[in-house]
Amino acid sequence: MEQTKIDIVIPVYKPGSEFGDLIKRLMHQTVVPEHIFIMQTIRDESEIMVQSMDERIRIIPVMQSEFDHGGTRALGMDKSTAEFVLMMTQDAVPADEHLIENLLACMEDASVAVAYARQLARPNSGRVERMTRIYNYPAQSRIKSEDDKKELGVKTYFCSDVCALYRKSYYEQVGGFVQPTIFNEDMIIAYMMMQEGYRVAYCAEAKVVHSHDYTCRQQFARNFDLGVSHKQYAEVFAKVSSEKEGAGYAAKTVKTLLKGGHVWDAFYFCVQCGCRLIGYRLGLVYDKLPRRVLMKCTGSAWYWS
Repeated sequence: MEQTKIDIVIPVYKPGSEFGDLIKRLMHQTVVPEHIFIMQTIRDESEIMVQSMDERIRIIPVMQSEFDHGGTRALGMDKSTAEFVLMMTQDAVPADEHLIENLLACMEDASVAVAYARQLARPNSGRVERMTRIYNYPAQSRIKSEDDKKELGVKTYFCSDVCALYRKSYYEQVGGFVQPTIFNEDMIIAYMMMQEGYRVAYCAEAKVVHSHDYTCRQQFARNFDLGVSHKQYAEVFAKVSSEKEGAGYAAKTVKTLLKGGHVWDAFYFCVQCGCRLIGYRLGLVYDKLPRRVLMKCTGSAWYWS
């Protein structure tokens, strides 16, 4: 029987040591990809990676001035002729050889437009980051639709291009990734797909190792960009409360940390939450900020150039 064709798209910029492991593990999956399109962001042609001897791996240079979360991924999607396309990031590594196989299993349900994987914290991650991964990526799989909005709020549309498998025909039907996009291209297209009656699958059996111990400054900048995205796509995010969702998680996390005697972690987490909230609120009014202030707040200077 002919194997289902799958391509992979990975935006890359100055990849770290885990990138080689990522490619190696992808090429040794139980379901092997047809092509891996590496969308390499460069400042000039001298930075272009040497083309792999494996014809399945293709390097697509993207000038730094032209990078965009939605646009660069859309370019990679356009290169593919496969039925399914897996979006990944350069710092996420498959936990085992069944990643693609397990994501594909979710696609047996014809109503599913995209399936995203569970993210596991790295072994050396901090306590709070490990708790965050467990909260956002639990051990139980779930298929979500627009009908879940009352129960899940903004989490209804949660999806992550760190590792998400798209059914290309449905992707094309809704018009593809919005562009330019500073943040949340994955949640926005999940929303668009749900408006067409399709569903989004969270596949806990498909696992990647991916986590970040962000500083308070980094949390501020990320949430500023998140606020910008929510402002620009109010038709998606104004209908559901993001702050209520965040407050619920924060309260639960602080309680758990204090109960476990981790007072310092609880204190630092509260400081981080403050930075997130301030960044997010400023992002919501980005269009009223002086440009010099905006540029100090954002974590995506490329977007505003």
